[in-house]
Amino acid sequence: MSKRKDFSWITAKKLLPVSIFYNANVGFALASLKGVNIPMYIAIKRITPLAVLVAGCMRGKGKPPTQVILSVICTATGVLIAALGDFSFDLYGYCMALTSVFFQTMYLILVEKSGAEDGLSSVDLMFYNSILSLPFLFFLIIATGEFPHSLTVLSAKAASLTFGVILVISLVMGIVLNFTMFWCTIVNSALTTTIVGVLKGVGSTTLGFVLLGGVEVHALNVTGLVINTFGGVWYSYAKYKQKRKTPRKIQHDVESHAHK
Repeated sequence: MSKRKDFSWITAKKLLPVSIFYNANVGFALASLKGVNIPMYIAIKRITPLAVLVAGCMRGKGKPPTQVILSVICTATGVLIAALGDFSFDLYGYCMALTSVFFQTMYLILVEKSGAEDGLSSVDLMFYNSILSLPFLFFLIIATGEFPHSLTVLSAKAASLTFGVILVISLVMGIVLNFTMFWCTIVNSALTTTIVGVLKGVGSTTLGFVLLGGVEVHALNVTGLVINTFGGVWYSYAKYKQKRKTPRKIQHDVESHAHK
């Protein structure tokens, strides 16, 4: 069992950039949904693996295997093709989504670095990120005028059992999502986490087309999404082959730091 760690201001200071990038990613992602439909939003966010791959090379992590590079390029190419078929193109929405990609790339790389160099677990990262996020979130809800209005809505909905159940489920799902995301990034790498997100997006994209409505389906965007998904599956296969070839003793992922 791991020893309980007390709150450390030194660690909090180190993780402040992670929290800033994390909250910026969430903010710009939500802003993008005002102009971009769900399937295309997910497709744009799938450019993140390419951004993480480039950032990793710039950090001197070494060149990944050829199949990994090609699969990530395939994923990004699918996004471009899908965007060409998006006849409801909204410049504001696309700009917000691309900015969100940048911030997501930054915070995942910092999470990977924190886990490898500072020995922080996913629980540690969640704990510090939650505390450091509070000032940003309070500022946002006050600046946008949501603070008084949200209290009125909350008090009106408080008596509803359905609202309470949905709220609890949403909270639990959010906790599980963040825990597994941080855990995957620490154990594997930032690139692997983004590719897993691509595969997760297959279900989200399908549900977006079927359930939400208001999405124009064309050959180009469907083709792009299929290519995008294929790139994610290809990456998983390439990583599986890479691990099979690497001897267990010296297994050291080119894209991730080894645990110490």
